Amino acid sequence: MTDEPPSCDVTVEPAWEAAGLDLEAACAVCAAAVLHRLGRTPGGIEVSFRFTDDATIAALNAAWRGRAAATDVLSFPTADDGPEAPNAPRLLGDVVLAYDTCERDAAALERPLAAHVRHLLVHGMLHLCRFDHGTPAEAADMEALEIAILDELGVPDPYAGRALMEEDPR
Repeated sequence: MTDEPPSCDVTVEPAWEAAGLDLEAACAVCAAAVLHRLGRTPGGIEVSFRFTDDATIAALNAAWRGRAAATDVLSFPTADDGPEAPNAPRLLGDVVLAYDTCERDAAALERPLAAHVRHLLVHGMLHLCRFDHGTPAEAADMEALEIAILDELGVPDPYAGRALMEEDPR
C-alpha cells in the first residue's frame, strides 16, 4: 500500500476551538488507520469532516434520519461507488461531530475528550465504508474493528465492560 494519506477536508466551528485538540491531525490519522485496516489504499480517497455543535447536528439528524435530537456523530457515505473523473480523488463521504454531546459523553464515560473524538472518527469512518451496527452481529463486527483500529492508535477499548452497542435512538 502507498503511504499517501487520504485527503481530509476539515471544518472546525467555534464550539470546538477552545477544546485545544489537533482535529486535522486526528482526522488524517483515523481515516488512514481505518482504510489501512480494511485493506484500502488511502491515497486518492477524500473525506470531509465537520466539527460543529448540538444545534447543527440536531438539524442534520432531523433532516436525514427523521430524529429531531442531537447525537455525537453522523456519517454520510457517498451514494455512488462508481468511477470518478480521471485524477480526481474519490469522495468517501462526510463525518460530522457535535461538540456539546461529545464533551458530555466523554465526561460521563470518564474518558479524555481526545480519545473519545478518535473513537467517534473511527466509528464514523467505518460507517462511510458501509459498516453498521443495526443488528447484534453487525455491532459485534463493527466494534471488533473499532477496538483493533483504536488499539493501533493507542486509544483504550471504548467498549470494555459494556454490552454490545445497539442502534443509537438519538
